[in-house]
Amino acid sequence: MKKPYHSNLSLNHKTAIKLSLIISLLLVFFMFIGLLFSEKNNHLSQASIFNAIVQYILSLCVLFLLYEFCFWVFRQNWNRSGKRHFVAFFGIIAVATLISPIFSKIALFIFQPVENDLLINRFIVLNLIKDLVLSSIVYLSTLSVVMVIHSQQALVEHQQLIAENIRNRYEALKNQLNPHFLFNSLNTLDGLIGFDDEKAHSYLQNLSSSFRYTIQNKEITTLEDELHFVESFAGLMKIRYGNNLNIQYAVNEKYNLYQIMPISLQLLIENAIKHNVINDKNPLTIHIETTKNDTIKVSNSIQPKINAEAGEGIGLANLVERYRLLFGMEVVITQNGVFSVEIPLINKL
Repeated sequence: MKKPYHSNLSLNHKTAIKLSLIISLLLVFFMFIGLLFSEKNNHLSQASIFNAIVQYILSLCVLFLLYEFCFWVFRQNWNRSGKRHFVAFFGIIAVATLISPIFSKIALFIFQPVENDLLINRFIVLNLIKDLVLSSIVYLSTLSVVMVIHSQQALVEHQQLIAENIRNRYEALKNQLNPHFLFNSLNTLDGLIGFDDEKAHSYLQNLSSSFRYTIQNKEITTLEDELHFVESFAGLMKIRYGNNLNIQYAVNEKYNLYQIMPISLQLLIENAIKHNVINDKNPLTIHIETTKNDTIKVSNSIQPKINAEAGEGIGLANLVERYRLLFGMEVVITQNGVFSVEIPLINKL
């Protein structure tokens, strides 16, 4: 199953502090450069340095609060991304407009007591203009952070998908190459040779076709190719179980060229055979049918074995996860007397 995604970059307090520190330092740096060229003899006065420090503290506090608000908005699971952008952009402008005069008055009270109302208003207005500019910077930099996070997440999910595809192929190949399967296959083939050469030839072709399809290197295949593989695999199983195993197809030909993940249908048939009783008294019928919802459904009645074979819990869960990662689509599993798995069909990628 998919492991939780972790990134060094995320919309948290630490990122808000880092970005606030960086932008505040850049702001003060450019302020010092401007003051340096404006002062006589290129010498900064103590008042200029003190004013720059006050502006640094003010900007740091305002930026941190703006980032906290903007990050909170983008962490919300709203269905419409446009809503997030609207609330984030106009929200930080509103927050900046609200908190900027408050911080300016606090700074004047603590650091630079001024009695002239004109100077006080000028200081507040200039800081408000600066903070509104910072609001735009906060919004744009937050968008950049979100894009980087999504890019990192997509890369991680793609790597997970590749790893899970490899694991799925390994499991399928291991199941077909394990000594028990090979022994049964060769033993069955040996029993057919000389007794029913035509059936032995058909069995060998199905076995060869199954191995060939399993080792192919495709992330996606057509439904038509997957069904050919299923028929080869089912042919092997029917030799073993005879008329006690039936597979009924109701597949609309219009879906033949639709896409499906390789070995997905075979996995479901193998699971049905593995976990259900199959004998003369309890024959097993597996239904494979396409639906109007552009899906293919594999279903069978539940007749569980007393001592069912223990699985590793990878196969079906892995199939569900691969569809979610690669296509953002869900594999629907239902169980109510009949075990059913419905797989989405993809109409030409």
